[in-house]
Amino acid sequence: MGCGGTVVLVLSIWGLFLISLSSASRLGASRQKLELNKHLNRFNKPPVKTIQSPDGDIIDCVHISKQPAFDHPFLKDHKIQMRPNFHPEGLFDENKLSEKPKEGSNAPNTITQLWHANGKKCPKDTIPIRRTKEEDVLRASSVKRYGRKKHRSIPKPRSADPDIINQSGHQHAIAYVEGDKYYGAKATINVWEPKIQQPNEFSLSQLWVLGGSFGQDLNSIEAGWQVSPDLYGDNNTRLFTYWTSDAYQATGCYNLLCSGFIQVNDNIAMGASISPISEYSNSQYDISITIWKDPKEGHWWMQFGNDLVLGYWPSFLFSYLADSASMIEWGGEVVNSEPNGQHTSTQMGSGQFPEQGFGKASYFKNIQVVDSSNILKTPKGLGTYTEQSNCYDVQTGSNDNWGHYFYYGGPGKNPNCP
Repeated sequence: MGCGGTVVLVLSIWGLFLISLSSASRLGASRQKLELNKHLNRFNKPPVKTIQSPDGDIIDCVHISKQPAFDHPFLKDHKIQMRPNFHPEGLFDENKLSEKPKEGSNAPNTITQLWHANGKKCPKDTIPIRRTKEEDVLRASSVKRYGRKKHRSIPKPRSADPDIINQSGHQHAIAYVEGDKYYGAKATINVWEPKIQQPNEFSLSQLWVLGGSFGQDLNSIEAGWQVSPDLYGDNNTRLFTYWTSDAYQATGCYNLLCSGFIQVNDNIAMGASISPISEYSNSQYDISITIWKDPKEGHWWMQFGNDLVLGYWPSFLFSYLADSASMIEWGGEVVNSEPNGQHTSTQMGSGQFPEQGFGKASYFKNIQVVDSSNILKTPKGLGTYTEQSNCYDVQTGSNDNWGHYFYYGGPGKNPNCP
């Protein structure tokens, strides 16, 4: 074969190779698109009604029996329990609460969700679900990890391994109790909109109901508010829940992004924006969250405020929490993704240190636990924990108006937190 023939053959082979690469690329993209659509169809159930929220969210009113929880094989024939058999004793005794810790007796300011604008509501027998958009899933590290926390995002007081802290990048300022059997927890949580430095970081304030060890079998139920650009695509403060029964490995998710939590409330959307929020030296807003184990059915229920029962986590989802919790935690958490020992400027709480006090620092008040008799009680032996108090700190207190409370948070990066 002559030189010209060789060149033609090489070019032909190269051309076939490029065509093959192009076909493989198209096939890969096609498979990714199919996978994406499959997940979007799983997340987004056919709505009875659709509501456009001012912040760009779409809220789908989905029939209560069609919600994502019932994709779980163990829930195929589950009869929805619309109300808990029992509330914790003392839950509705809110007459001691006031807006300020020592003086004044103003009632807490009312909080709603942005999609309620202009009186919009979901019809009876439906629940509001924030629609998952294509761009939401594409922001995740992978389609399968969308809606899930990374491993090791739980504070481990007292015996925390510094290496684990540094590797995980998660930092906390919390109060906690351990050493007993707990059947629930309650707190009123001050709501802010902390600034986030990088889209892959978040800032949240929540309570944790924990069972098991901090190894591979940790059970956790969590609820509070968060700012997470990665998850939601903006910097809005949003109500959220989370659960896992294997330390964030394969089970559980945020809100209703997997089967598990059964919602019964038609007024509150998990993952939807909270409004209004607290302002520095101005009006303060807070939300009350209660999580407790129904003594009869054994399910873990969640209530928002004084009267909105949101739904429940069926007991079969868990191993340790099928019985009781062994630790309760309240407080803030941020992700620090800065390399080489540097620190993020992502704020926790209001972005102010605890000593700033009311109207400036963020707080948890009326902290309580549920005991084996289903009674709300003041926690005994309340401890505190933070990895770097120069970045984020926590200070506890107690008085007649707020019961057990604490201020917490901080600015992250500052002259004492490089």
